Amino acid sequence: MTQANDERAARKEYIRRRQKTVFSIVGAVMVVAMVVSLLFFFHVGGLGNVKSAAVQPNYGQQAPCPIKEADGNKAKYVENRNITLRVLNGTKFSGFAKAVSDALQNREFNPQTPGNYTKKVDRTMIVFGKNGVNQAYTVASNFTDAMLVMDDRQDQLIDVIVGATFDNLQDTKKVPAAGKAITGIDRAEQLEGVTVYHAGTAVKDGKLVTNGGRVLGVTATAPTLDEAIQKAYADVKKIHFDKAHYRTDIGVK
Repeated sequence: MTQANDERAARKEYIRRRQKTVFSIVGAVMVVAMVVSLLFFFHVGGLGNVKSAAVQPNYGQQAPCPIKEADGNKAKYVENRNITLRVLNGTKFSGFAKAVSDALQNREFNPQTPGNYTKKVDRTMIVFGKNGVNQAYTVASNFTDAMLVMDDRQDQLIDVIVGATFDNLQDTKKVPAAGKAITGIDRAEQLEGVTVYHAGTAVKDGKLVTNGGRVLGVTATAPTLDEAIQKAYADVKKIHFDKAHYRTDIGVK
């Protein structure tokens, strides 16, 4: 009889230990789940953040890619003087459209008479049709806040609807230029071990001109990395075109 009681007591103790273990595991899992939920709720370390339209490509607005050249090469920026645009004021500030229109004219665009948009808008919009895709990208490169919007127009007119987010045009040093004469490449390539790669260039009237951003790439070979860097930058300084600029940290990081 005593043995039977001992066995029952042992089984009860075993069951209690198992229950305690199970409850401990369940409790730990619930604590971890609660901690993770709180991390997402309070966006700790960026957890749970949803990518907003402001940080998505083209601010979340779908737009066609630039149209490639007829030979299959990547799309090129259109020369400003070949683009007709119209600036419309979508803000509460009087005269804003004319000011932006005049600034774009100073950059050799062809603006029509500016006017007012039908309603107030938050973000600046570059509105274009299927025949003005590359023109729209060229215009957009002159803005820091512009969103590309395609409609059903058939012409190449680009509408710039200035929104409340507009502050100023993009710094001209950061705007891809087209049609600017390039000189000095022949001098740069005379040095042994130097190669000049063309990216945003074109030939117009027999002359080499800029045709987009990241115009050229200059590489050099030498016995040591330091010598190669010095040789490449020495040749970069031989190449000239309007608004040219380049990084000075390549190869040293």
